[in-house]
Amino acid sequence: MSEHMSDKTYKSPDQRLEEKKKSESPIRVVLNGLLYENPAFRLILGMCPLLAVTISAKSSFFMGLAVIFVLTGSEFIISLLRHIIPDKVRIPAFITIIAGFVTIVQLVISAYMPALNESLGIYIPLIVVNCIVLARAETFASKKSPLFSVLDGLSMGGGFMIAMLFMGSIREILGSGTFFDFDLPIFGSVILGQRIDPMMFFTLPPGGFFVLGICIVIMQFVVRGINSRNAKKNKSPLPEKVASDSACESCGACSACNGSEVK
Repeated sequence: MSEHMSDKTYKSPDQRLEEKKKSESPIRVVLNGLLYENPAFRLILGMCPLLAVTISAKSSFFMGLAVIFVLTGSEFIISLLRHIIPDKVRIPAFITIIAGFVTIVQLVISAYMPALNESLGIYIPLIVVNCIVLARAETFASKKSPLFSVLDGLSMGGGFMIAMLFMGSIREILGSGTFFDFDLPIFGSVILGQRIDPMMFFTLPPGGFFVLGICIVIMQFVVRGINSRNAKKNKSPLPEKVASDSACESCGACSACNGSEVK
């Protein structure tokens, strides 16, 4: 084998089993939704409301809350019924369950917050076919226990709400000069003979794509930094005397034999 293989990191079966247990732990489920598998900035899902609603931090916040409620409630019910729903009709059944929670959200907003209902418009009903909600129902809730499904719904919905609130805050502050509809004193003032005005660019679709791209880049740097730090901490290099042996490379049980079985 070539010399560059000598510093490659190998994992024993015990290490792999430990990593699998960690990936299925409640803490890992929460971290996946908020950081490692953030639906907006990592999985690039739910782009329609993410770009359309985030011109206002207030609308972003309430849209995020709506997604959390629908995602958590639908995942819980789907997980409870995962052994009852026939496999051939699971997608229509999932959509029906999701639509029930979306209807609750829409009726509540229409009754108690009509102004917010007008600002969110069609995007509340469109939660029914939001790819985040359907994806988690299919890939997670239909296979996991109700407790893990609730955690996944809260974390994925929370990650999406954080992404929306972050983008909405940036676009509202820079584009409108307000934050949660409150005027910011810096805009409209004169500094060094120059009047500071909001930049309308950030309230337009190109501004939404620009802010989204910046947020994705920041998230990629953060996650790569964390993964790199964890890899250095957990690094278990193969002993030099067996690093070049192809049979040992395919085995991975370094902690068990430490290369003693290689002749």
